[in-house]
Amino acid sequence: MFSTTQSPTSLFMNSLRIVLLAGLFWYLFNLFSAPGNGSIIYTVSFPPGSGIHKLASELETGGVIRSSWHFILMTRLRGAAHRLKAGDYNLSDNMTPPEILAKIVLGESDYRKFTLPEGYSLFQAAELLEQKGYFKKSVFLEKCRDSRLLERFGITEASAEGYLYPATYNLSFGGGEEQLLVQMIGRFNQVFVSLPDGEGKRLFSRHELITLASLIEKEAILADEKPIIASVFYNRLRVGMPLQSDPTAVYGVRAFSGKITKADIQNRTPYNTYLIKGLPPGPIGNPGKDAMEAAIKPAQTDYLYFVARQDGTHQFSRTLAEHNKAVVRYLR
Repeated sequence: MFSTTQSPTSLFMNSLRIVLLAGLFWYLFNLFSAPGNGSIIYTVSFPPGSGIHKLASELETGGVIRSSWHFILMTRLRGAAHRLKAGDYNLSDNMTPPEILAKIVLGESDYRKFTLPEGYSLFQAAELLEQKGYFKKSVFLEKCRDSRLLERFGITEASAEGYLYPATYNLSFGGGEEQLLVQMIGRFNQVFVSLPDGEGKRLFSRHELITLASLIEKEAILADEKPIIASVFYNRLRVGMPLQSDPTAVYGVRAFSGKITKADIQNRTPYNTYLIKGLPPGPIGNPGKDAMEAAIKPAQTDYLYFVARQDGTHQFSRTLAEHNKAVVRYLR
């Protein structure tokens, strides 16, 4: 007869196999399964020079992986520890560890996008940022008046109004107001130095040019009308006429909606060009490249007036009589 009793060595080996199989199963479970159903969204910032241990610990704390140890082991076994790309990553607990690792190795960063429309003022930009839940309006406006930050970019004026270039920006999830302002002012400087020479650069300082461009941007809808509107302002400045630009009457009071009232015209502010001669003391918004180019190189016309038609274009006039007829036709 054969004995069914196992030797101590066999028992040990069988137990070892069971432990190893259990460990392998646990490793594979952690490696190939997601820890949740997508209810957890975690944003991790992985700055340049960071290591895998800190990343894995953050991912485990954030609830998007089960085990930092397993994530580290998988990363090293795949030779990916030195191929991780810095960035901000939006991760979910319904992603598997290999999916998370692949996203970081490929550098598929997630950003908050912010688009500043042409002509928007600081106040409008601050309101838009607050609506999106990015920053508080008051804090952003405070940063726009930070003299230390402005001096870095050679801005000696009281605020960054006019120097925030209208474009779409990628803002990291960990980034604050200053990061966005650095991008916007930096982009403005790049665009401004690329602008061609023209009459405006000979007659005006940079700040005056941006102020004029901001008026053009607020008044015009079509790009090809901007040089013509610029010519009207130039002609008025030459003969000493007030610019009478509608958007200046409400700057700092409310957003310009395309129409102003008699009370707006009579509102005494430093920017109201119905009541002051020459340019206002600073920009009333943030102009784009077309408006800046128009301010530098206006069209050559003898127009002194313009009025908006119902389709967004403008009727230009040389005399007050022509202008009054146009007003009756298009506004009344």
